[in-house]
Amino acid sequence: MARFGNLGYDNDMDLNLFLKGLLLGFSIAAPVGPIGVLCIRRTLSEGRSSGLVSGLGAATADGFYGLVAGFGLTVISDLLIEHQVWLALIGGIYLCALGVKTFRSKPAKMNAEVENKGLWGSYLSTFFLTLTNPVTILSFVAIFAGLGLVTSDGSSFASATSLVTGVFLGSGAWWLTLSGLVSLYREKFSPRTLVWVNRLAGVILAGYGVLAFLSFFRAQS
Repeated sequence: MARFGNLGYDNDMDLNLFLKGLLLGFSIAAPVGPIGVLCIRRTLSEGRSSGLVSGLGAATADGFYGLVAGFGLTVISDLLIEHQVWLALIGGIYLCALGVKTFRSKPAKMNAEVENKGLWGSYLSTFFLTLTNPVTILSFVAIFAGLGLVTSDGSSFASATSLVTGVFLGSGAWWLTLSGLVSLYREKFSPRTLVWVNRLAGVILAGYGVLAFLSFFRAQS
């Protein structure tokens, strides 16, 4: 195995960590929750680019949490876990607002209608939603610790980077797959059907928001 100086760079170990990160990122992103619903809805209503960008926003947040867990940044993870209830409340408020907006929105007639500003909005919305989901950071901390993937010294910087890169790409691969598959069926949906897709997605998103509210009030009682 090749090592270089004091950087702790090990080709075999880093490749192994990268592959583990790839699998973890894909697995954590795959369960269909509010982000999945949003990605599907945006792909159907606004086009594949909007759905993919929405997924990449979530993948970026997954990468951030992977960085926190992989590098053993306990100050940040402890802060996030300490305020997880309030993060859930903020996320719940945003989900309810997004649900109402989605319910009332009209599907774009063609991909060109989704402008750069709209794509940035799609990216930032899912990035924010994923960051405010306390389950995400808890999942990464638990999985990384359980598998012994947490690094705590500077010599393993390259290994931790490989791990976090794998998490981001694994999560991104899921969103690429999902938006690609959904886009194949987009042309089969009439404008009227897409309106009902928006309404159904809006109700589901608002429902997730209500669940976040309930978890907040249970924690306060």
